[in-house]
Amino acid sequence: MSAVRDRWVGTLIVLAAASLFASLGVLSRTAYEAGIHPFAWVTWRAGIGTLGLAAVMVALRGRGSLTAGLLRAPSSTRWWLLLGIATSAGLNLAVFLAFERTTIALALLGFYTFPAMVAAAGVLLGREPLDRARAVALVLALAGMAAVVLGGLDQASGVRVDALGIGLALTAALCQTVFMTFSRGYAAVPTDQAMTVLLGGSALVAAAVTMAVGGVEALLLPLGSASLLLLLVAVGLFAAALPSFLFLTGIRRIGSVRTGILMLFEPVVGVALAAVFLAEGLTPLQVLGGATILLAALLVQRGVGSAREATAIAPAPGGP
Repeated sequence: MSAVRDRWVGTLIVLAAASLFASLGVLSRTAYEAGIHPFAWVTWRAGIGTLGLAAVMVALRGRGSLTAGLLRAPSSTRWWLLLGIATSAGLNLAVFLAFERTTIALALLGFYTFPAMVAAAGVLLGREPLDRARAVALVLALAGMAAVVLGGLDQASGVRVDALGIGLALTAALCQTVFMTFSRGYAAVPTDQAMTVLLGGSALVAAAVTMAVGGVEALLLPLGSASLLLLLVAVGLFAAALPSFLFLTGIRRIGSVRTGILMLFEPVVGVALAAVFLAEGLTPLQVLGGATILLAALLVQRGVGSAREATAIAPAPGGP
């Protein structure tokens, strides 16, 4: 019974992370209208998220908690964290470039192929067997995601098919796949410490790219607008720090395959928020797609995890 309860708790954690990440569509639209560059948006979001997580750790466990896990971990753990930083930064930068190059719907379709990539990686590495229930759930979730995204496609504006843009979206999906698959490499580091390092490293990479593309002025633009700065603080805390922590917690609780399938709930919430705050109406196809994803989320809970699966979900410290 405890295994079933733990699986449901992990499911709720991932769905909460997906819902918070989904707010980025509406919030980024507001920030862009205020003049912030997409790469600067990534920098500030990750940077404030890092400060937020660090502040919570210091308040709860003291200053030593910021580095305690890293100092005790084997040296190989730091290399896996560097891989996590690289893939996290690459994911964000590639997605925003894809949005600039091609139709957003096509970019999203490319990016949300990552659950299938994660499932394939799990099978190939012998970590998480893709049983019948999860295979069906994966197919349903991907079909539902496609319905949600394509159902909101504005035919009047046309579809911009750009090979580079679609390639960038698939690159982002690959980065997400590597991030999720090899996150067990730093399982020895507590979740909050690991995510603080990952967000902080991503912020540094994004800052360097921002200055290279737009100069220091692009990076410091939010300092001249109190309203924009306040928005970025809220985004950093509640659309970066909290959901990132929940996301990594979910991976460690229920494994990368289940987490990947459940993260397809993100476009459902994103479309709903756009309907409420941006007056972008819901189509019947989108409603059907959302219901299909919810069905997949229920289906993926079927069955009791085997010993092999439990081993895959609870990785040994020090290596993938």
